[in-house]
Amino acid sequence: MGLFSRKTAQTLYPRPRFFVLLLIITLILFILFQVENLATETKTVIGHNLQPTPWHLFPSKTFKNESKYARASKIMQCSYLSCATMATNDQITFTREPEKCPDFYSSIHSDLEPWSNTNTRISYASLMEAKKFASLRVVIIGGKLYVDYYYDCVQSRALFTVWGILQLLKRYPGSIPDVDLMFDCMDRPIVSKRDHSDMPLPIFRYCTTPNHFDIPFPDWSFWGWVEVNLGPWDEEFKSIKQGSQKTSWKNKLPYAYWKGNPDVNSRVREKLLSCNDTNKWGAQILRQNWAQEISDGFKNSKLSNQCNHQYKIYAEGYAWSVSLKYILSCGCVPLIINRKYEDFFSRGLSPGENYLPISRENICPSIKTAVEWGNSHPSEAEAIGKAVQDYMEQLNMDRVYDYMYHLITEYAKLLDFKPVRPSTALEECSDSLLCYADETQRRFLKRSAASPSPTPPCKLPPSNGEMIKKQMETKNIVINKTQLIV
Repeated sequence: MGLFSRKTAQTLYPRPRFFVLLLIITLILFILFQVENLATETKTVIGHNLQPTPWHLFPSKTFKNESKYARASKIMQCSYLSCATMATNDQITFTREPEKCPDFYSSIHSDLEPWSNTNTRISYASLMEAKKFASLRVVIIGGKLYVDYYYDCVQSRALFTVWGILQLLKRYPGSIPDVDLMFDCMDRPIVSKRDHSDMPLPIFRYCTTPNHFDIPFPDWSFWGWVEVNLGPWDEEFKSIKQGSQKTSWKNKLPYAYWKGNPDVNSRVREKLLSCNDTNKWGAQILRQNWAQEISDGFKNSKLSNQCNHQYKIYAEGYAWSVSLKYILSCGCVPLIINRKYEDFFSRGLSPGENYLPISRENICPSIKTAVEWGNSHPSEAEAIGKAVQDYMEQLNMDRVYDYMYHLITEYAKLLDFKPVRPSTALEECSDSLLCYADETQRRFLKRSAASPSPTPPCKLPPSNGEMIKKQMETKNIVINKTQLIV
């Protein structure tokens, strides 16, 4: 009997350990399942679990170089654990007096004018309507940034745009108001005034037109465009200006130059290709092969080496083009083919003073006329090149952040609701973006990191709709006269 009892006890004794082990294994599997499930639902700044915008399709991003579990681990680390530390939002004490903002900052008032009336303030309902055209939603509360991702953005636009907003928070800690806004990171304005006159929809993007409600905001490339090896704006401008000074004006080539990608569904660029004749039209037009440039390490696309002509052509692509600010920085006479789209800073340009307008209908003859005028008026042409380069030098990152500050501040005043964090929004911080960035992106991002400013934002000019209207009328007169000359 005693022997039987001992045998039974020895047989039953391991069972509690077995159940504990089984429970641990079950718990681990459950946690792994939950983590994987969360990772498949989490939308990220680099495009995980997001589809391209339906209004501007591009190939969906793939993450085939990651295993399922490596991807889940990265999403958990970057999206849920990177911003755990408390960031300070204490307002700093400025040690200098504010400067006066450039005059074109007054466009902020006209951009926001549709919502300045008491009856048309930005409601939560109108914001949710604007969501239909947004790729992401930006919410700032107490100096913290929360982003809700709806659609993917092409290349690394979202990464660098969100990074730019984070640098604004670092530059002016404690000064950025709580705000809730919709943002689309694709090219063309989409909220037309004709279709949405009854309810103007507020949405931020990189460009606009006089016929759209879209609110222009500094584009991602001010912090770098890694896919084409363009560094942060201050670095690029300095490099371009130095390159422009290697050859004196009289020794620069006396004809117009354009190098770019014509295969972007742009009739203007397609027509421009036919102007490639320095004898007949006074223009050299080159096709940019980005695939070849990438394989060659971008050795033939350095912008500082493309300031050897007295004239440079700007042609819009699918919509507005990032290339404008680099062309204007060369110290050459910009020949701007009359634009449909405007970014935030180009509205301060004056035809005849900062550039020569080129007819969209008669591109080649118009280029020839402009080049012939410049060659017969070398002092005036050189003065235009210098004036526009000086204009771009004033548009340093200090001024870019000031524009962002005033635009967001003025926009926040028009909200008729209190911003709250959306339940699906993720907190973003520098560490979360650096966590998602690949090695090259991380290097670019760190080069554009901001620090607290010792100077307050520049003083925003008051609203002056009449002045802006007169400026537009004057510009149109000059542009129309130019087209009549051709």
